[in-house]
Amino acid sequence: MSEFAAEFIGTMILVLLGDGVVANVCLKGTKGCGSGWIVITMGWGLAVFTAVMISREFSGAHINPAVTLALATAGTFAWAKVPVFLAAQFLGGAAGALLVWLFYKDHYEATTDSSTILGTFATGPAIRNPLRNVLCEVIGTFVLILAVLYAADLKLTSTAGDIKVGMGSLGAIPVAFVVIGIGLSLGGTTGYAINPARDLGPRLVHFLAPIANKGTSDWGYSWVPIVGPVIGALLAVWIA
Repeated sequence: MSEFAAEFIGTMILVLLGDGVVANVCLKGTKGCGSGWIVITMGWGLAVFTAVMISREFSGAHINPAVTLALATAGTFAWAKVPVFLAAQFLGGAAGALLVWLFYKDHYEATTDSSTILGTFATGPAIRNPLRNVLCEVIGTFVLILAVLYAADLKLTSTAGDIKVGMGSLGAIPVAFVVIGIGLSLGGTTGYAINPARDLGPRLVHFLAPIANKGTSDWGYSWVPIVGPVIGALLAVWIA
């Protein structure tokens, strides 16, 4: 499998299972409707586990532009590969969200609350305070990237043979626990995007797809889950 394919498929699986658990918990009439935040955080953790397990051998399982940018900044990943990885991640995120919509289409049609529908695609603040919302995304991503950087070993270089540096370097199970911990402890304010591809690609699908009662895609907030994770990733590199 090529690195592009691995990042595309890995991010697609991440969003399929991650947005999928949100849809299962929040959309009307599902078997999991109303099962709550613990189910969502566990579902996202297991989504990361599955995505990392699938793609780690081929690309290092970045599955997150913040991870790719952090590793490139730290000198453990070639800058020349960054555009390819980012494209694969954003396209994979969009593909995963499209699959969630197709999978739960009957339940989307049964759900009338537009904010609930948007929440199954993209993140949003519990209390809208842009600067605080950015800070929350910075801190959550900082924790994730710091764990990845130390696990990846900052002495590695992008020319280190066939070593694939990324979240896969941390290991599928440990990185899943890191994401669950972030969700449980720090996820209640913004929905812990901590990954621009997890938000922007699905938000675009929400905007384009003919979803009944979908309302606005809230583009006014869309910069927060992009800027916050990027700043958090760069801070983690600086601290490490």
